[in-house]
Amino acid sequence: MGAGVRARIGTYLSFVRFSHSVFALPFALTGALLAAREHPLTWQRVAWIVLAMVAARSSAMGFNRLVDARYDASNPRTAMREIPRGTMSRVEATVFVVVSSVVFVFASWNLSVVCAALSPVALAIVFWYSLAKRFTSYTQAFLGLAMAVAPVGGWLAAGGAAGRWEPWLLGAAIGLWVGGFDVLYACQDYTFDREHGLRSIPVRFGIERSLLISRAMHVATILCMVALAPVVPLGPIYLAGVAVVGVLLAYEQSLVSSTDLSQVKRAFDLNGYVGILYFMTTAAAVFAG
Repeated sequence: MGAGVRARIGTYLSFVRFSHSVFALPFALTGALLAAREHPLTWQRVAWIVLAMVAARSSAMGFNRLVDARYDASNPRTAMREIPRGTMSRVEATVFVVVSSVVFVFASWNLSVVCAALSPVALAIVFWYSLAKRFTSYTQAFLGLAMAVAPVGGWLAAGGAAGRWEPWLLGAAIGLWVGGFDVLYACQDYTFDREHGLRSIPVRFGIERSLLISRAMHVATILCMVALAPVVPLGPIYLAGVAVVGVLLAYEQSLVSSTDLSQVKRAFDLNGYVGILYFMTTAAAVFAG
């Protein structure tokens, strides 16, 4: 593979922040894992779930970069993203979003009729987040909703029944978790968003109250995770994992204050460990049980 091709692949991976797939994918696999207790889960099905998740997230992130390009170019924090700095054209980004969306729908068709039927709804939800800041102050809540689709989709993809508590508790947990850390992240753009008429929880409530909202959401995240334990049921291995997640989230929150936002990026990056840790301990608890 030539240096030019490697550089182009690197540009695409950076464009959609591919490494951030660790946020939603482990929860989708957790939903599938819990459904697999009653429905055999093949490696082929796991591969389709992974492809669907990566494609959906890539299309959503690409759409976000596309519609926000004008604002990104004006914001010093985001001015070096691919479209503002000219390493990717709007046409190229549009093609990428369309192709990723088609791949997601195709993967959904290979999972089940229900997943196929719901795939346009899922895309509409994840795309809406990118537009929400223009219409509502609760943008971060919509990102939580978009990410909450992941474990419910994983559950349905593995053949889980719609009327069970497991996927909804998982969905609530990831939605609150993601919404909570996105509130922290949005605090960085408080001044820029106010000046450009963009809406967010920090713009609506101010930095100090937004941090309290974020912390409340992360407490609720742990409560949802704990509530899942007797429903499945899951044992002490699972609860130990949830306890470690709680410690990570507490540490994340401790890095940020209303007078010091310099560690927001560091706090944000800690979330990459949360989904992986949660999936691994849940998997260990299921297999041990």
